[in-house]
Amino acid sequence: MAARAPVASGRLLVGFRKWYYNMCGFNKFGLMRDDTIYEDDDVKEALRRLPETQYNDRMFRIKRALDLSMKQQILPKDQWTKYEEDVHYLTPYLDEVIRERKEKAEWMKK
Repeated sequence: MAARAPVASGRLLVGFRKWYYNMCGFNKFGLMRDDTIYEDDDVKEALRRLPETQYNDRMFRIKRALDLSMKQQILPKDQWTKYEEDVHYLTPYLDEVIRERKEKAEWMKK
């Protein structure tokens, strides 16, 4: 009986994550999680490093979302970004930028 508890709690956690993902609402505009990250200097550098196709895809999603928002509309449900399809396309670049900035700061201390 105890062996089944982690599986059930894992499924419950995934269910909660999906629910929360849908409650955030950005997916109803066709956005991905990484499209919603506040653009500070680290994010701007990470965006600069993105491959051109990924950057263009991001810009399309953001422009479409802004247009829909101005019209007070959302996409048809079959076009919403699904939890399983949401890819952290920017996060690896952002992690690298932050790591480099911290490394540089440590180097400058010496």
